[in-house]
Amino acid sequence: MGSAQHHCCPKPKMGDAWAPRAWPGPPRPALLLVPLLVAAGVMPSDGGTSCPVLCTCHNQAVDCSGQRLFSAPPELPVDTRNLSLAHNRIAAVPPGYLTCYRELRVLSLRNNSLVELPAGLFLHTKRLALLDLSYNNLSHVPAGMFQAAHGLVRIDLSHNPGLRRVHPRAFQGLAQLRDLDLSFGGLAFLSLEALEGLPGLVTLQIGGNPWVCGCAMEPLLKWLRNRIQRCTADSQLAECRGPPEVAGAPLFSLTEESFKACHLTLSLDDYLFIAFVGFVVSIASVATNFLLGVTANCCHRWSKASEEEEV
Repeated sequence: MGSAQHHCCPKPKMGDAWAPRAWPGPPRPALLLVPLLVAAGVMPSDGGTSCPVLCTCHNQAVDCSGQRLFSAPPELPVDTRNLSLAHNRIAAVPPGYLTCYRELRVLSLRNNSLVELPAGLFLHTKRLALLDLSYNNLSHVPAGMFQAAHGLVRIDLSHNPGLRRVHPRAFQGLAQLRDLDLSFGGLAFLSLEALEGLPGLVTLQIGGNPWVCGCAMEPLLKWLRNRIQRCTADSQLAECRGPPEVAGAPLFSLTEESFKACHLTLSLDDYLFIAFVGFVVSIASVATNFLLGVTANCCHRWSKASEEEEV
């Protein structure tokens, strides 16, 4: 892999392709192999770039899955629509890697070693519809991670055990998103803002996370309860890990009654009563200490007087 910016190979100009050329002579035997090499994916195809080594290319689909790759192929056919880099050992994707591939519809990075993705990776993938980032080591989903990829319909972030934070604006602008999978990660909290901007959401998977169902989770759970009829969720797998009083309870079984303690408020009279009780307790404490001191002093004097009388 590398940190250098990824660049596209310039496409040949139409004028160059159709310019008059001198008669090259009779065809050479080696040139007769060119069509076969193109078909085999080892020569430049119509996309303008050869098929990467260890990958197969067919009908604008590039499959590099299961090849034990440690880095993403440096160049792909520019007309690639379906790219699979699944089941490899890729730890990072170079910045700007997808800049050239504006026809990309499907991208699978499933089952790799990704810890994070470079900012702006999806800036030019406006036609991307399906994105699979499952079974990686992602730790957080930052704000604007999917910026400009407005066509996304499905995002799979499941089975990222270190995924502990999703920024409130992580999915901003994804109005067409229908399926979101956040299951089997390390999420203890998810803000309402992260989901309420997804009007087309139909399926939400959040089970298998260590949810802490405290007061901070109430807005999200209330929102989910109101959408449960039109948004399929893995309600059987979503459980509370804490606090202790609700540990093991299904996430969607919690009602407003469960968060009643979060809304307890004290009036002015309550505060005055608490202040008065505190004042009385403090006076009583001072008085008790004074009486104990006087009693101890009297006992000491009585004991001393008794000793003098015996002498």
